[in-house]
Amino acid sequence: MYLSTNTGTEQIIQFGIDNWWITDYTSLEMQKPSIYTIQAVEDSEILVIDKRIQEELFSAIPKLERYFRIILQRIHSAYLMRIHYIYNMSGEERYNHFNGMFPEFVQRVPQYMLASYLGFTPEFLSKIRARKS
Repeated sequence: MYLSTNTGTEQIIQFGIDNWWITDYTSLEMQKPSIYTIQAVEDSEILVIDKRIQEELFSAIPKLERYFRIILQRIHSAYLMRIHYIYNMSGEERYNHFNGMFPEFVQRVPQYMLASYLGFTPEFLSKIRARKS
């Protein structure tokens, strides 16, 4: 998921790493178009659901509402941790942490996307990787 900044760049704010979900709950709840763009970088399963249909499903299958609540709690927790990392870790520490948690994903995603997500330039990422070699 990314947003287009005022300067015309794309800032990646979330990756849907294997078996994760990406959505804009604000857009869903407010019933307004999202300010974010979701782009599949790899083969993906896509589900588009209308709020009315979602509410009908929740009424018909209460366990589904619990499932979505748990997903939302995990997403919220991940966002808070990301904010913590951005403010408390250097760029290299963020890269090392992310690479330690998702090494296979780091090898699959384009370098410019990873750099955007981690909050630095692709050139800085190249320098970090060169030091590791």
